[in-house]
Amino acid sequence: MNLQDKVAVITGGASGLGKAAATAFVEKGAKVFLLDLNEEACVTTVEELGAECCGYAITDVVCEDSVNAALDQAMEAFGKLHIVLNAAGIGPPAKVLDRDLNPLPLAKFKKIVDINLCGTFNVLSKAASRMAKLDPINEDGGRGVIINVASVAAFDGQIGQPAYGGSKAGVAGMTLPIARELAKQGIRINCIAPGLFLTPLAATLDDKVIEALGNSVEFPKRLGKPSEFAQLAVQMAENDYFNGEVVRLDGSIRMKAR
Repeated sequence: MNLQDKVAVITGGASGLGKAAATAFVEKGAKVFLLDLNEEACVTTVEELGAECCGYAITDVVCEDSVNAALDQAMEAFGKLHIVLNAAGIGPPAKVLDRDLNPLPLAKFKKIVDINLCGTFNVLSKAASRMAKLDPINEDGGRGVIINVASVAAFDGQIGQPAYGGSKAGVAGMTLPIARELAKQGIRINCIAPGLFLTPLAATLDDKVIEALGNSVEFPKRLGKPSEFAQLAVQMAENDYFNGEVVRLDGSIRMKAR
């Protein structure tokens, strides 16, 4: 896929990995539409990227009406849709049992799963419905690509990550069945499972903590750069033979139990 003048919808696109991907897509000539809850961050990102190639909608990814309204706004703004990147998510620690052996309230477990897994599906399914009705953009009959974001926690989650690891395992696990289903519509789907990245949130940690986290990575001995995540997202969009894959991007780290 030639990204020039293509349109990408990015959830969580106003900060962190989502913003890095938005920047990379714009640099390739694409237009991006951000779905995020932080309006201040959205405004800042649009100012940085340029209103002619970037728009936004305040969106709750677990709300069907909110997502439908946001996608309608994206279509109104740019007239088409070729790329969906689901980077919105949360990951608070949540052990099964607390220090007093009380169980994790189901509502807290469900909130993490709802945002990370159900929210991802909510956006991708509604976007795929719109994408499938557009004209093909290449000789293969392709119409676009969906890129979901899981985590290495999907495969080696740590203590305190049953909800987060489970939700991200679900994101990874639905990649192949969706790729098989949407093949008839010419829509590809891939998944990135990031390791430890130096996002703005991580950058607020103490330097010694950041160094220790970096040293836990096999090679290179550092946290990943958001631009490296964005580079893979761009390749997944550009390479028309990239389909149905879950790719760890983690410097070969394998997370310990704690």
